[in-house]
Amino acid sequence: MLVGTEDAFRAVAARDARFDGCFIHAVRSTGIYCRPSCPARTPKRSNSEFYPTAAAAQAAGYRACRRCLPDAVPGSPEWDLRADLAGRAMRLISDGVVDRCGVQGLADKLGYSERHLTRVLTSELGAGPLGLARANRAHSARVLIETTDISFSDVAFAAGFASLRQFNDTMREIFGRTPTELRGQKRGAPSGAGTVQLRLPFRAPCDIAGALRFLARRALTGMEESGNGCYSRSLRLPHGTGIATLRAADKHVACTLRLSDLRDLGGAVARLRRLLDLDADPVAVGEALGSDPLLRDSVARSPGARVPGAVDGLEIVVRAVIGQQISVAAARSTTERLVTELGDELPHPEGGVTRLFPTAEVLAEHAAAALPGPRRRAETVRDVAAAVAEGRLALHPGRDEAELRDDLERIRGVGPWTSSYVVMRVLGAPDVLLSGDLALRRGAGLLGIPEEPAALSAHARRWSPWRSYAGVLLWEAASSGPVPRQEPFELWEKS
Repeated sequence: MLVGTEDAFRAVAARDARFDGCFIHAVRSTGIYCRPSCPARTPKRSNSEFYPTAAAAQAAGYRACRRCLPDAVPGSPEWDLRADLAGRAMRLISDGVVDRCGVQGLADKLGYSERHLTRVLTSELGAGPLGLARANRAHSARVLIETTDISFSDVAFAAGFASLRQFNDTMREIFGRTPTELRGQKRGAPSGAGTVQLRLPFRAPCDIAGALRFLARRALTGMEESGNGCYSRSLRLPHGTGIATLRAADKHVACTLRLSDLRDLGGAVARLRRLLDLDADPVAVGEALGSDPLLRDSVARSPGARVPGAVDGLEIVVRAVIGQQISVAAARSTTERLVTELGDELPHPEGGVTRLFPTAEVLAEHAAAALPGPRRRAETVRDVAAAVAEGRLALHPGRDEAELRDDLERIRGVGPWTSSYVVMRVLGAPDVLLSGDLALRRGAGLLGIPEEPAALSAHARRWSPWRSYAGVLLWEAASSGPVPRQEPFELWEKS
């Protein structure tokens, strides 16, 4: 992290957009905080302060710059790389856990006391859980103000504020504008109630087309839809349901969210950002992987490759278990049967998106009967769902990687491949290489990299800590190579 270093001021002086979201630049003489690339005149070094988060700058008494909108930037790539308590807590705070469960609920999910969690976050991020959650609420409120015509009382309720007065005071304090003044500066076309138009920023370069292509190949009829450059899917959210439509645009991802409850806005955005890995640092990844001569051409062909994430941890585990030993096409067909037979119907379907992925309770009761194919595979899906339904298995982005692997591999039929795939997609772990994956190995062979798992793992040490991104490039090489396409799959694991 560049906070407190001369490198931070040099990034500000150069207006380097690569550092937007990595830290906050605050100016003592004006009392405002900015993103590093703010086009305003660079202040004197003596007037500059640097903070790790917007919440820290707000706690120090600064308000957001009206010119560069420092809250509308990608998140820090540190949360992708860091697996410590602060990094895991930030992922859950972005998902709205503090607003729904309070600080004690957040501490319980992370397995620490409330006092210790607050001490760690304040020390490392400059603000405690409440301050970080307040910053998220303010940003969600601003999005609703500027993209919808719903009343301010409804905006305050949807964003998680306790009262309209608290909402008004916070918006004036952070943005230097009343809600009425912010609505007068609307930049986008107004949306109807429950519909929000968003721009999801990222750091360039960004291979959004590649990420959407990955999701489209695995799209489940009824739950997902892909075509004309768009990808849509249903979302099961804490307060209700939603449908998200994503499309690559210039310097951002265009997102339309249709929510049954607007309180889910912040959580939905956080999950979609993880799904497309929008907070990654493509420059660091490209430099590390491009230093390998055998991978350099792939990096150049797919600049800004992203590791697809997850909006639902249970869904990823079930997909991984079903996908063992069969092709992606066969796994998709089998999983579609689960969605059709056991998934809830959306109250307000749109186009081909009509259903939600089944709940853990429903899968635990009916998966064994609904799933065709090997009985053991169906029992594994049932056992995973039962563990989630009973609270023995937590599948959220705040989990510790080693603990999640252990919890998964205690379930019969779940082995190292599946647990690695899950931590890569659910936790966004950047340094996972699925060296046993057949298609990944074939892609390595096409690039002149050793295919045998042990040799591939040894060669891949030079890619650390970005081996997950290397795996995406190897999958892409396999799918576009001179041999017939065979999508990634996992050999059935004995455990």
